[in-house]
Amino acid sequence: IYSQYTEDCRTGMYPPNGPTFRGAVSWYTVDLNLPPSKRWTALITEKKADLVNMIQAIRDLANAFVPSGRLIELVDITLPLMVDTLPHPFSDEIKGIAAVSGIPLGEVVLFNIFYEVFTVCTSIVAEDDKVKMILHHWDVKNKSWIISEKLKPLVVNLDFKRNNQTVFKSTNFAGYVGMLTGIKPHIFTLTMNERFSLDGGYIGILEWILGKRDGMWMSFLTRSVLENANSYEEAKTRLAQTKLLAPAYFILGGNQTGQGCIITRSRLLSIDLLEIDQKLGRWFVLETNYDHWEEPLFLDDRRTPAMKCMNQTTQKGISLKTMYDVLSTKPVLNKLTTYTTLMQVSEGKLESYIRDCPNPCMPW
Repeated sequence: IYSQYTEDCRTGMYPPNGPTFRGAVSWYTVDLNLPPSKRWTALITEKKADLVNMIQAIRDLANAFVPSGRLIELVDITLPLMVDTLPHPFSDEIKGIAAVSGIPLGEVVLFNIFYEVFTVCTSIVAEDDKVKMILHHWDVKNKSWIISEKLKPLVVNLDFKRNNQTVFKSTNFAGYVGMLTGIKPHIFTLTMNERFSLDGGYIGILEWILGKRDGMWMSFLTRSVLENANSYEEAKTRLAQTKLLAPAYFILGGNQTGQGCIITRSRLLSIDLLEIDQKLGRWFVLETNYDHWEEPLFLDDRRTPAMKCMNQTTQKGISLKTMYDVLSTKPVLNKLTTYTTLMQVSEGKLESYIRDCPNPCMPW
């Protein structure tokens, strides 16, 4: 099944060009000194039409599941009530986005909790032989290719500033106030991947609606860690120990040797910690959407080709350029890849590119 979709490891893909490259991602500043309700005004004013298209796609998806339109009716009535239960500053930021965009508040809330509802990705952290290179990749996959296409115009790079100083940078979707991937320059990089589990996000959402609110929304935790944690160790502790609404993988990279790990989480606790360990010859760790100690689903094995390409690249050969090559090799690159982000912690560098996957290409 994989033969026609699997390529030899790509080379010479960077700087990004050709049919897999749709465009670079634009930069915007978010001023944390502004009141939360005003922080997103400029960005949403510019991206309003794309956000409206995205929300319409989510509505269509919801109506496909529940054809009577009852689900969206429920979203429009129930979720606005939920916004005030969200932690500060997220509730005010979401209200500000709804006000500027004219999109019903409940639908902006739904977009902001879509990790708990649906998503999928590949992340790698690697250390070069000079210890200075830690990189990540994030590609969002949804249950729907339409959603994936609608997300592409919303991809933005954000520079979060306080008192005119960068606090952290991230690649995100306009209108989404949590974080999926980001860098605290010179300190750590962070990305999150979906973990499938029977004890999934729906249970967490249900508990939240019913008033049990001791868990943290996934992307709000990553944003909070990027904003407030001041070291790799502090970030690792918070990501491992904070109770969550949905299971997840956190992929964290630091600025010193051995600082790279995958934290496998259930909603309540850290189940496993896989760390870079030079003594064991483990110079990189890699996460798709399956527990690293289990075989991936045979229909969705991005891990094996990615591992093969990383090992072919070798530790001496690792760089932004060669990481981009690995992430451009099908099926690591597939129809649901929305964007590729490269981050280098020691230089505080983050760069992102919108991706396409020309046929033949795996659907996921």
